[in-house]
Amino acid sequence: MFEQLDINQVRMACFAGIFLIMALLEVRLPRRDLKTGRLKRWPTNWGFILLDALLVRLIFPIGGVGLALFAQERGWGLFGALGWSGWIAGLITFLMLDLAVWFQHLVSHKVPVFWRIHRVHHADSEMDATTALRFHPIEILLSFVWKGLVIVLLGGPMEAVLIFEIVLNASAVFGHANVRIPSKLDWLLRLLIVTPDMHRIHHSIVRRETDSNYGFYLSVWDRLFGTYVEAPEQGHENMEIGLGPSLTPKSHSFPFSLAIPFMNNKERKAGRDSKWHAG
Repeated sequence: MFEQLDINQVRMACFAGIFLIMALLEVRLPRRDLKTGRLKRWPTNWGFILLDALLVRLIFPIGGVGLALFAQERGWGLFGALGWSGWIAGLITFLMLDLAVWFQHLVSHKVPVFWRIHRVHHADSEMDATTALRFHPIEILLSFVWKGLVIVLLGGPMEAVLIFEIVLNASAVFGHANVRIPSKLDWLLRLLIVTPDMHRIHHSIVRRETDSNYGFYLSVWDRLFGTYVEAPEQGHENMEIGLGPSLTPKSHSFPFSLAIPFMNNKERKAGRDSKWHAG
């Protein structure tokens, strides 16, 4: 049985490894020339990463894996009621959690109050490995509550939850990386998983493109529910990323980005009048 400390160490080691690999590949094989350099963007992005990790650690110390173990030991959830265990329950748990994350992402764009929070993620003027974890603390806490509810309702194996969380972190970093992948390989990978070129479209300033490609790991949900877009109108090299001129240039400031969900009516109206808004 995993100890909680060991689980956290495994997750952190996997995240650090994939982040380092993607950061190095971004230097060697960049997909786009960055108009705004890392030194201007990364302090704010890393500020969110560290703040979010601290809050989750303080408010939800047992994490999703601990919650899954707690539910499993008490026979809670669907699989507890059915008496299912093993790899079938684990596979279904993994798929349902990935679908839950896809649905949460869709809702964060379609419901105005959630979009106000989620747009902190989209305010980045470029997209690279650090963008993957640039989320407002409120969204991180709401996300944990949502995933926790799904975990308890399923009552699936805690090993499946651990694998899912590792894969989710790794795929988020991979999907946001500014890395060039050969077109044929990208097409092949997209049949199953989200690639950087697929997810970059979601960060476009064009609303039709922003309202597409919600997946983090599996690409099948966007294809199944009709939210898949193949390529950006302006091409990957020329497409504009962010939220438009009213917010994006200021997003490199950590205090400003932290305040985006609480902007006054005039600032929110500026957002509604631009092409990038959702909801």
